[in-house]
Amino acid sequence: MELSFDGLLLFILFFFHSFNSSLQLRCHHDESLALLQFKQSFIITCDFGRSKLDSWKLIHGERGDCCSWYGVECDYQTNHVVSLDLSGCCLSGSINSNSTLFHLVHLQTLNLAHNDFNYSQIPSQVGQLSRLTHLNLSSSSFYGQIPPQVLNQSRLISLDLSDNSLNLHKPSLRDLVQKFTNLKELHLSGVNISSTVPDILTNFSSLESLRLSGCILQGEFPIGIFQLPNLKILDISENQDLKGYLPPFQLRSLLKSLILYETNFVGELPSSIGNLAYLEDLEFYSCNFTGQLPSSLGNLTKLTILDPSDNNFGAPTPSSLSWIGKLSDLNYLALFHVELSGFFPSWLKNLTRLSYLELSYNQLAGPIPSWLMNLTMLVNLYLDSNHFNGQIPSCLIYGSSIEYLILSFNQLSGQIPSQTDAHSKVVTLELSSNKLQGSIPRTLSNLKNLQTLSFHSNNLSGVVDVNIFFQLKKLRILMLSYNNLWLLTESNTNAIIPNFTNLGLASCNLSEFPHFLHNQHELKFLDLSSNNIQGPIPSWLWNMSRNSLQYMNLSHNFLKGFDGGPVFLQWAHLIVLDIQSNMLQGSLLSVPTWSTNYFDGSISPAWRSKCNLRFIKLGRNRLQGQLPRSLANCSMLEFIDFGENQLNDSFPSWLGNLPKLKVLILRSNGFYGALRKVGTGKFSKLQIIDLSQNTLTGYLPTTYFRMWNAMKIIDESHMTYMGGILQFPYFSYDNYAYYITMNNKGLELEYFKIPSTLTAIDFSCNRFEGAIPNAIGNLTALHVLNLSNNMLIGHIPSSLANMKELESLDLSSNQLSGQVPLQLSELTSLSSFNVSWNHLSGPVPQGKQFDTFDSSSYKGNSGLCGAFLENKCGSKTFTSTPSTFTEDEDSGFGSFFKFNWMIVLMGYVGGLIVGVVAGNEVIKRKHDWFVKTFGKKLQRM
Repeated sequence: MELSFDGLLLFILFFFHSFNSSLQLRCHHDESLALLQFKQSFIITCDFGRSKLDSWKLIHGERGDCCSWYGVECDYQTNHVVSLDLSGCCLSGSINSNSTLFHLVHLQTLNLAHNDFNYSQIPSQVGQLSRLTHLNLSSSSFYGQIPPQVLNQSRLISLDLSDNSLNLHKPSLRDLVQKFTNLKELHLSGVNISSTVPDILTNFSSLESLRLSGCILQGEFPIGIFQLPNLKILDISENQDLKGYLPPFQLRSLLKSLILYETNFVGELPSSIGNLAYLEDLEFYSCNFTGQLPSSLGNLTKLTILDPSDNNFGAPTPSSLSWIGKLSDLNYLALFHVELSGFFPSWLKNLTRLSYLELSYNQLAGPIPSWLMNLTMLVNLYLDSNHFNGQIPSCLIYGSSIEYLILSFNQLSGQIPSQTDAHSKVVTLELSSNKLQGSIPRTLSNLKNLQTLSFHSNNLSGVVDVNIFFQLKKLRILMLSYNNLWLLTESNTNAIIPNFTNLGLASCNLSEFPHFLHNQHELKFLDLSSNNIQGPIPSWLWNMSRNSLQYMNLSHNFLKGFDGGPVFLQWAHLIVLDIQSNMLQGSLLSVPTWSTNYFDGSISPAWRSKCNLRFIKLGRNRLQGQLPRSLANCSMLEFIDFGENQLNDSFPSWLGNLPKLKVLILRSNGFYGALRKVGTGKFSKLQIIDLSQNTLTGYLPTTYFRMWNAMKIIDESHMTYMGGILQFPYFSYDNYAYYITMNNKGLELEYFKIPSTLTAIDFSCNRFEGAIPNAIGNLTALHVLNLSNNMLIGHIPSSLANMKELESLDLSSNQLSGQVPLQLSELTSLSSFNVSWNHLSGPVPQGKQFDTFDSSSYKGNSGLCGAFLENKCGSKTFTSTPSTFTEDEDSGFGSFFKFNWMIVLMGYVGGLIVGVVAGNEVIKRKHDWFVKTFGKKLQRM
């Protein structure tokens, strides 16, 4: 039957009415209102313009259905909202417990990643969304403990809470995985878990992706996890206390990413690692693997990322790694610190897809090949800290795709390449610490993309006009220090000067402060040291870059004062200010790190309440008075040096509350009184203390010796230099290392860099009395101990033999008695030993290090005997046998005083001195010295 036109029209109208009705009914009204109220609870500010949520509106027509809104999906049968993906939607605010989000009880997928929830906690009400199978809250600034209500979501197959500031303690990781037995994805990177990895995970046959990077994991990693049948991604990196090893791998493994870097994995890489045919990402740098890199890695032809750097592999040759040339899909290759030697590896020619190549910290030599420009996708090239020589191929700077070219710390010579018609993409050009000669070419001004330019520590010479660099409008970091340059700093009238963050202009023959610094507001680092700058420091300098400056070095110039009077430092983030070796005089109101000038007067207490200083060096001046108590506000302090001044104060025990203090130098002042512990101050991180040449009295501080844990255990396997944390944002410039002068091994030594493992105590040239406490032997990591030139009595405690790291021991010029403990011969690191000018007796230790010490170590002890001393132990009878010495912790005197000397005292008082000491020459000398030294004390007893 044919349908009439009117009938057809009615049918069409009925169809569209029904279709529109179904459209309007798809989104439940209460859910659309809940979504709108959830949106309105946040501030939405996107840098890139319109918000993705602009479509969220209640209007009739095409945009009226919330199921069509951005990030919203509805079930086609029930029309309930089942998926909400608002990742990266610029949400800013917090999710409250009464948020309408929790009205969406049919949600199965919730993704709020990459937003900013202002370090609020994950609401416990998230447990109401019990139908969730996928929950992603990563990188959204959540904070605190993960609520236990998360465990209500028993249907979860994908959970991602990574890259927040979260803890997983109660519930624990074990509680979580026991609940979610069907997980396919578990991503908790950056969550503070602080536990072992539960063995139960080895039963998760459905697990496909496990990311636990930086979770403070401990114990041994369950080896069965590597063999899970569906596992594709495993990332357990940045867990230094996580131990483990790699098992044999089967051909059927589906692993695509194996990321183990910065863990404590050990052993050899199994050759069966070549069975991981699907592997694309293999990163295991900074572990403890040994043996050799197996050539079977060359079978992994799908690899795009390979980084085996900084392990304990045997030194390879370029030819032994030729299998890498088979990995033609490699995009990222890092062979950092793998002891690679020889010439530049030719097999790299095959890796035409490389964008990142790092061969830093090896022993590669010879020229850098120009064929690198044929790697047309190469963007990052790191060849620093090798032995490359010859000239720099100009094509790497001017004719390639390279943006980051790092060639510092090599032996490169010749001139800096120059080219006029440059089409360079270089953003960072690092040529520091080489042997480059000649002038800086003006054509560098053509490198319009440059942000970092470093030529420091070369042999460059000639006159350089600073306006060359002002033409580089993107330039932020300019390092020219330590060449033979004459820098002209007058800027052109119309020049637009870049906003620098880092300027290294040391040793550039400057005679005045560069005027272009006036308008620098973003500097973090400024080095004008070792120039010829004369006159006063201008007042405008103290206002420069107030909110950014961290480091300023004006040392080794000819500065003579402060323009405008006393100085108050305005820099809120200043860490280091060094103006040593000038000719400055005047009054200081606030000084972080100034030394070797001619300051006098007292130190003002005007230290900031929020003080960020880490390093204070005011030694070798004429400062007087007391240490300002407001130094206690500087909780970041690691290094304090007020040595060689005229300060007059009691021992500043209150400095013991500084939680990071490692070095305290107060020598050659007028500090007085006893080293009493006051309050809670423990000096818990203290490694070096020098109180020599003061007038300190009383007994040696037994309490402190028990507390100074940093002098008991030092990790010598990770030796760095103190001050290494003072890093600034540019590549390969020497960090500002702490430096000190100390008496060590009888010499005044300059430590221009202080090893992080160095520990030292120098209490010499004071008026300490009493016995040396046994507790000092607890400081088993101590390298230097100097207690000379005091009034110490009693025996040398045998507990000193516990100090296996001790290199220098000086107990000279005291009043010690008894025998030199024979156990000291076990100190095999000892290279300087001095017990001269005491009252010691008996044989001296022999063997090992003690056979290297001559008679000067024992001078002034007539009772000592030994093979290389004037007194031979077989030629006289030394009847004095020292008693066992036990310290009296309360009085500071040992039982030597209470027992041995009480015998002498009784004999003396009762007229029986002949009966006690007759025929014993050594004891008589002890008695004569004791009466002379402690006569007044004896009369009071």
